Amino acid sequence: MFWSRYRPHVVATLSLGLPLIGSHLARMAIGVSDTVMIGWYGVEELAALVIATSFLIILFFLGMGFGTGVMGLIATSIARGDETEVRRGTRMALWLSGIFSLLVMPPMWFAEPILLALGQTPLISEMSQDYLRIAGWGLLPMLAGLTLNSYLAALERTQVVMWVTLAGLPLNVAMNWVFIFGNLGAPELGVRGAAIASLSVQVTQLLMLVGYAAWLPVARKYNLFQRFWRPDWPAFWAIFRLGLPIGVTMLAEGGLFVASNVMMGWIGTKELAAHGIAIQIASITFMAHLGLSNAATVRIGQAKGRGDAAWMRDAGVTVTALSMGFAVLAVALYLIFPDALVRMYLDPADPETPVIVAIGAMLLFYAALFQLTDALQVVALGLLRGVHDTRVPMWIAGFSYWVVGMPIAWGLAFPLGFGAPGLWLGLVAGLSVAAVLLLIRFWRGWRRGDWTAQPPAV
Repeated sequence: MFWSRYRPHVVATLSLGLPLIGSHLARMAIGVSDTVMIGWYGVEELAALVIATSFLIILFFLGMGFGTGVMGLIATSIARGDETEVRRGTRMALWLSGIFSLLVMPPMWFAEPILLALGQTPLISEMSQDYLRIAGWGLLPMLAGLTLNSYLAALERTQVVMWVTLAGLPLNVAMNWVFIFGNLGAPELGVRGAAIASLSVQVTQLLMLVGYAAWLPVARKYNLFQRFWRPDWPAFWAIFRLGLPIGVTMLAEGGLFVASNVMMGWIGTKELAAHGIAIQIASITFMAHLGLSNAATVRIGQAKGRGDAAWMRDAGVTVTALSMGFAVLAVALYLIFPDALVRMYLDPADPETPVIVAIGAMLLFYAALFQLTDALQVVALGLLRGVHDTRVPMWIAGFSYWVVGMPIAWGLAFPLGFGAPGLWLGLVAGLSVAAVLLLIRFWRGWRRGDWTAQPPAV
């Protein structure tokens, strides 16, 4: 009885979620290839890449709300048979993504004085700015691509999203090999070479997504790119109001991790390099939960469009249970193979490698502590986005990460002298509070029937 009730939800969630997990992992693998290859190039270059990508990720998080938020809206509109709302929402999400990308370019162009003011060394700050002046232009194709990913995911074309993302991995590795190390007669550019590779891949992937979205027969009725230049101000502001809180929520969480990068830089370069590796390993397993969270947004959005409370409940329980299963596997991986995981990022011949491995393996123990709560908070956010609830989760995230998590991280690391482990315990605290509060909000709203009311049109 139990299995027959949930089996369709498990199959449908995995059918949607696994390709999304694959696409997130492929996207992460591109970042990992940058980190690994720069790690082979030099420790100082690796530290600069950690700081530069943290800077870029902060802006990406703030801008990604428009492309992420539109996913639930599209799923709901499709379930209601409202073709016009699908087109309007997606178009204006693309507009907002492009406008945001251009507005935030100046801070990336002049990143060096900002990083110096944040306590980074002159060399790290200079190399980070070199990276951002090239890679920063990739923010526009990244955010536009995210919006098209959401559009295609709501249409349940997640496999295409995965294959497009995967196609960028070998291209990125090849271009890194050429431009970081100066192979095939190219100049040896170090971190700037990694930036060139990343930008090239992002533009290529966007062109592929645009081509597929324009070609897809089932989507032609939406006329997504017809008269794309024409503004739709009611939809523009509706997507702005829906997406901005998501961006702020992502910024609150991502900013917690980025702030930990900055504070780790105060402790030391080796600690920062090890921290960057441990964070990226944790991010790899987090992609499983993020993919399931995206699947939750689509399926909960569909339930909202139909006004089906029972279906919404079962879909929410299913995606939460699946995410917990992935979290348990991640914990086992971190605890059994910590040294091997960290060594993958480093040159065995580098004399500093043993020290960085020891620090990174220690940090993976703390990463194991927050796997369950990190999974729960991102799935809860996916559930809430499916019902278009974004403002209150924004305040919950801000409280959890910055009123709880950050003070604990700073207090344990510096006044109490725990150093790097103290920073990570602060991360655990912030994520745990967020998970509890967000889950309470979703299920309390479901019991009251708030989430199955028909949404207003954009």
